[in-house]
Amino acid sequence: MMTNPTAPATAPPPGARAADAASGPVPPPASATELPPSVGAFHYTRYPARTPALGHDGMEPGRHPVVIAGGGPVGMALALGLANHGVRSVVLEADDTVCVGSRAACISRRSLEIMERLHVLPAFMAKGLPWTGGRSFYKTAEVFRFEMPHDERQKLPPMINLEQYYIEQYLLDEILRRNEASPGLVDIRWGTELTGLAQDDEGVTLDVRNPEGAYRLRGQWLAACDGGQSFVRKALGLALEGTGYEGRYVIIDIELHSTHPTERRAWFDPPWNPGSTVLMHRQPDEIWRIDYQLRAGQGTEDALKPAAVAEFVQRHLNAIGEGHLPWKTVWTSVYRAGAMTLDSYRHGRVLFAGNAAHAMPIFGVRGLNSGFDDADNLAWKLAFVARGLSDASLLDSYSQERIAAFHVNAENAMRSTEFMSPPSRGFDLLREAALSLSQVHRGIAQLINPRQTQAVRYADSALSSEGDALTAGPLPGEVMAEQQLEQGHLTDWIGPVFTLLVLRPGADAVPLPDDELAQALGGALPFAVRTIAGPGIAGADAHVGPDVFEALGARDGAVYLLRPDGHVAARWRRLPGGALQAALARAAAAASTEIAR
Repeated sequence: MMTNPTAPATAPPPGARAADAASGPVPPPASATELPPSVGAFHYTRYPARTPALGHDGMEPGRHPVVIAGGGPVGMALALGLANHGVRSVVLEADDTVCVGSRAACISRRSLEIMERLHVLPAFMAKGLPWTGGRSFYKTAEVFRFEMPHDERQKLPPMINLEQYYIEQYLLDEILRRNEASPGLVDIRWGTELTGLAQDDEGVTLDVRNPEGAYRLRGQWLAACDGGQSFVRKALGLALEGTGYEGRYVIIDIELHSTHPTERRAWFDPPWNPGSTVLMHRQPDEIWRIDYQLRAGQGTEDALKPAAVAEFVQRHLNAIGEGHLPWKTVWTSVYRAGAMTLDSYRHGRVLFAGNAAHAMPIFGVRGLNSGFDDADNLAWKLAFVARGLSDASLLDSYSQERIAAFHVNAENAMRSTEFMSPPSRGFDLLREAALSLSQVHRGIAQLINPRQTQAVRYADSALSSEGDALTAGPLPGEVMAEQQLEQGHLTDWIGPVFTLLVLRPGADAVPLPDDELAQALGGALPFAVRTIAGPGIAGADAHVGPDVFEALGARDGAVYLLRPDGHVAARWRRLPGGALQAALARAAAAASTEIAR
């Protein structure tokens, strides 16, 4: 049914709620009695609260290895990452359904690699819509077209569009599958709100409440994944610091039966909304995401009224030639851009991840994708510490690496934000000049590039070891680049463990030190050896042609030590005696240098 642009503004549109730069789009308050309406093929489920057996003092007996505050995508990804290493967790989620609204809807290739390690990739790929590029318009003229890096070596697209409610549901489905095999591996407690916390040298004590009452529980570690309005952050008296922008964007999900392909479209200063920027993305189930910038003087509450939303959407669709198509609004919110972070992601026994740790502008889709990187980095480190394999100092590297990644991401995102939402008249004039000249001078059009997110190198990581200079290939701290094998891809052989990747172009490659390999394989740290050889070389896990060895700087052979998150810990042309043990101990902050013990 087509929304009537002249309908009276008697009630806010579905899910309408404001947000600030520290929080991003905010979900609507949950109803205690009604489920959120279905969206396309997605139907919500309400999950009941559950109170564990308690002692006479209202305390749950025992101490959980890890408690996770927040059961959104970052919290559930962290829980699954811990489960990969056999570490149990309790997830406290204040709501009793997955989220409402598309929210974070663009998932990067790097995040898809992380989802593969969590065993949810097939669901993401079956529902998500892949895309590789987009177009930008100044008024009505196309002035820039971009393509994200993509070639035959890749098994995953550079980006897919998938609404956050699907993201959360697929992560939850995998948690339920894990719990069937190992009951209680991830204990999700729906409708459970964190109300107080205290910590000491042994762990944290948490006060929680649900519809059944209040109780307390203990954990060795608390991971705060509770979003932009983080209770944990406020309880510790912490605040995000950085840059907040005045530009506000209304976010609208509509159901629209359009055949336009999946790509990112941006209109700068369009005649139907002069002085503004409009973005549009296709999502699964015929749901389209429209983000548009509020002009100076426009009130947020007025912009979210149904009549205002309907009038804008119809005007926009008319302008792009789709005004004749039926559509309806399914969700709205408002967003203010900001790039802010905590100065440390570790505070004693408490660790922060996702929007609880930092805020990112939506431009370049670094919000949830950064959160998934947080969870991927933290999961193996926290698991190793919880299992006694690593010293707790390993968690300091989580904070150091992810704050460094924040600054890399923020620099790129802020450049995009200053173009998308000019913070001053000077920036506005610069943008007008770039846009007006870009049709004739294609080099200037590069200023319009949205700088989409990509994997970040941990250039100064304390976990990296000195090795050999190779002619090519990822440096220590970088993610191992994907490569096409004779059968499958390189990442098929890289799991959430330390991996020694041995590249042997020919049969005459120098062998590895057998004693060190035996020690590493028999040790406590999760460890695997993968051998990639040239065509016809026996005894290898996989085979490749010379172009792959060339790309990885291994024309005459090479050895890479990869961390459980896929980043390079060290690399050598030939593995020197004692180097593997030393690099493993450094990369894992091993509790003992005797890896085999």
